[in-house]
Amino acid sequence: MATTRTAQAHWEGNLLEGKGDVALTSSTIGTFPVSWPARAEQPNGVTSPEELIAAAHSTCYSMALSHGLAGKGCTVASLDTQADVTFQPGDGIVAIALTVKASVPGLSKADFQAAAEDAKKNCPVSQALASVKNITLDAELV
Repeated sequence: MATTRTAQAHWEGNLLEGKGDVALTSSTIGTFPVSWPARAEQPNGVTSPEELIAAAHSTCYSMALSHGLAGKGCTVASLDTQADVTFQPGDGIVAIALTVKASVPGLSKADFQAAAEDAKKNCPVSQALASVKNITLDAELV
């Protein structure tokens, strides 16, 4: 069954001096401030579209990897995934670096690497971000 999730953004002012907020409407877990400086300079306690993309990508990737490993009969003790989304003003999102550290008892490093690459390829957020030419993966079995 298909599901739809919703977020809403409100913005006031011009791009460089304006500000806004984004509400995670479906879950109702919060409303977060957004601004251009948080996107192109330092966050200073304010989020950006790229940080939200990083949150989505790291979460989706972890879910995809966990699912793929379970399908191979593996039990995942833990997955810790970080997504670093690089934004270049004028060029947009130019790179995403995924880093995952996993504890999967009994799994060989080769099988883990294959599963990690498969999850990168098949994670729905990775697929949605396919226009980003530089998506890298550093996967470590610990």
